[in-house]
Formats: sequence, C-alpha cells, structure tokens
Amino acid sequence: MDKIIIHSLEVQGIIGVYEWERSTPQVVYVTIELSTDLRPAGTSDNVAQSIDYASLADQVRQHASSAARLTIEALAEDISQLCLQNRRVQDVRVRVEKPGAIQGAQYAAVEIVRSRPPA
Repeated sequence: MDKIIIHSLEVQGIIGVYEWERSTPQVVYVTIELSTDLRPAGTSDNVAQSIDYASLADQVRQHASSAARLTIEALAEDISQLCLQNRRVQDVRVRVEKPGAIQGAQYAAVEIVRSRPPA
C-alpha cells in the first residue's frame, strides 16, 4: 500500500492534566501516515485523485486548537478518526509528540494505528 506522510506538523492547543496546561496552549507535533492507493493520481497526474494533504493538515491544526484534550492519546485518536473520514484512506498511523512533558526527555509520544472498518 502506498503512503502519504505529513511529518512533524506543528499544532497548538490545550493538552494536559495539570492546571497550568489547561490555561495556556502548548505546541505538539503530529506525524500522520495515510495508507492509500496512489496509482490513480500517479498515472494521471491529477491531484483530485489523491488526498488533499494540505487541507488535512489544516483540519488537524483546527481540531488540535479547539479540542482541549487531557491526553495525547485522545488527540491521536481524534486525528485518526478525522483521517479515516476520507474514503481513500485505508489505514492511518498517527504519532503525537509533546515536548517537555517529562523532565530530562526531549518529548513524550504516542503512536497509534487505525484501519477502516470492513465494509
């Protein structure tokens, strides 16, 4: 299966369980891998036969800015479901990285894989 990858998309939003995290938007980084068939777009050179990943990135940014999630796990799940709304996406891998979440670590991260339910 072919893939479209959006790597380390910077998004901002309220995320975390501590009081200070609930009052100030934080930066998190989102990586998305979409499994899809890119042959139609590749052979026709027609963007309409692919996934509009710029639009998807905008949707992810918008969602992250308004979701106010407690956990990066929940944000990753939200993003996976958003991606699977596109019928061309067969499965999605979402990684959410939260810088500064653990003292002494560059970031804490979760990575999930979700698939389209069988028809």
